[in-house]
Amino acid sequence: MQTTLSQAGSPAIASPASSALGHARWPLTAAILLAVLALAWFVTVRQSVLFVIGIGMGGLLAGARFGFTTGWRRLIEARDASGVFAQIALLAVAAAISIPLLAKFPGDLAAALGPPSISLLIGAFVFGITMQIADGCGSGTLYKAGLGIPLNMGVLPLFALGSFLGSVHLHGWLSLGAIAPVSLVRDWGAGGALALTFAGLAVFGLAAWVWSRKGGAAASSPWNRKLLLAGVGLALLAVANLVVAGQPWGVVYGFGLWAAKVATAAGVFDPAANAFWSQAGNLRTLDQSVFLDVTSITNIGIMAGALWIAARKPSSGKPLTGRQWAAVLVAGFLLGYSSRLAFGCNVGAMVSGISTGSLHGWIWVVLAFAGSLIGVRLRRRLGV
Repeated sequence: MQTTLSQAGSPAIASPASSALGHARWPLTAAILLAVLALAWFVTVRQSVLFVIGIGMGGLLAGARFGFTTGWRRLIEARDASGVFAQIALLAVAAAISIPLLAKFPGDLAAALGPPSISLLIGAFVFGITMQIADGCGSGTLYKAGLGIPLNMGVLPLFALGSFLGSVHLHGWLSLGAIAPVSLVRDWGAGGALALTFAGLAVFGLAAWVWSRKGGAAASSPWNRKLLLAGVGLALLAVANLVVAGQPWGVVYGFGLWAAKVATAAGVFDPAANAFWSQAGNLRTLDQSVFLDVTSITNIGIMAGALWIAARKPSSGKPLTGRQWAAVLVAGFLLGYSSRLAFGCNVGAMVSGISTGSLHGWIWVVLAFAGSLIGVRLRRRLGV
């Protein structure tokens, strides 16, 4: 008998594999602690700390089921603004700490700046569509794969392949039209950047509230304590990532790097001949161990944190038809490709972009939400 997703108010049915994982909590905890110590001893203490930060992120994302994709879909379909309000709390706390830090230490900390471009407009819109079909953005795909959900485990490698090919083609997309990145911190200072960011978040929140009451709907309360606490926790961990890594929290660069390493090792890709990967920083990252990449190490930590949650709270999954699998996997590839064109996903573009004062983060949100309006309808038609 196949396992199905539980309905509201009904207990979830765990698969045998998930139940077996539930008995592995203590060995898994020991393995994670050994990994932390091994990274500190054999790699660097910084990478070990970033791994721990990633574990915390994965634990919060999986434990609270804090989904950026789900939060938007709940607002669109059920007029439930609680997920979006939790995201606003995340952005507000992260910005309140990150922007002053960036203003005070401009030489040590970097913002998540992306150029407003045709690439950004198309990439964000397509990402908004496909994240609803694939049921996850970058962080959502990671933590759900860590939970052992087959759909997201299938999407992850195609997401990585798409992200890699997007990076390979990025120079061509940027040639269609782009302007220099706009930094609110650089142009307006910490005070001005914070004022503009909080004004934007207020508009964001008001729009979500109005949407939740659209058509006189008796919407539920937008204040979900568990999601709000998870949002604040993620904000603090994002700031910690900024301070320790010297750059904001990101996800999709790590995906593209993994696929680039495979392609290079297989002899089917020459990074020196590509505009993106031949850049000094990218070429150096491609040549060194994946454990030295700050994005990859937090990605691995997110999966480890979610895996630990799965050992405590086994997840169930809904079986898909062949047609649904095909749609989801194609969406996963486009998810990766479009995220590279848009200079990030809900984490790299929205959370890190907005919280560090980048204009492209705001552009990303508008286009990605517009895409999600279409993606939710396509998801419903596909029955995913």
